[in-house]
Amino acid sequence: MLVSLEELLEVLQEERKKGKRVVFTNGCFDIIHAGHVDYLRKAKSLGDILVVGLNSDESIRRIKGEKRPIIPQRMRAEVLSSLKPVDYVVIFEEDTPENLIKAIRPEVLVKGGDWELSKVVGKDFVESYGGKVLTIPFTYEISTTKIINTILERYCSD
Repeated sequence: MLVSLEELLEVLQEERKKGKRVVFTNGCFDIIHAGHVDYLRKAKSLGDILVVGLNSDESIRRIKGEKRPIIPQRMRAEVLSSLKPVDYVVIFEEDTPENLIKAIRPEVLVKGGDWELSKVVGKDFVESYGGKVLTIPFTYEISTTKIINTILERYCSD
């Protein structure tokens, strides 16, 4: 479900009263593929509630360039929200999810296996209150960039 940060914080407060553990991850999730689905399923298994911080369109443009994202943020949020492991999606405008992590205070912070643990944004903060920070190895050798490049090679190389 796509929610504002304010809505999310209210929900998480109630869920934590019930003893629920919050897992947080973030990303662009531009063209959803099997690697994303596998990663999100594994992330959800680390707690009770999976919150996904979704980079806004402007944030992605600053990080990946003017040609990205391919899919607008509302559509990306709709697809993410419909995936079984995902409980909540919140869009953030900054280049990193640091402020979001500080507001949510997840019990578990996860990133994909391509991230060096020491470089995970929010790591020190989450560990400061006893939270866990983990990376999840990829099962599939796929990415949005690889999908885009494959399309370009197959259909635009003439």
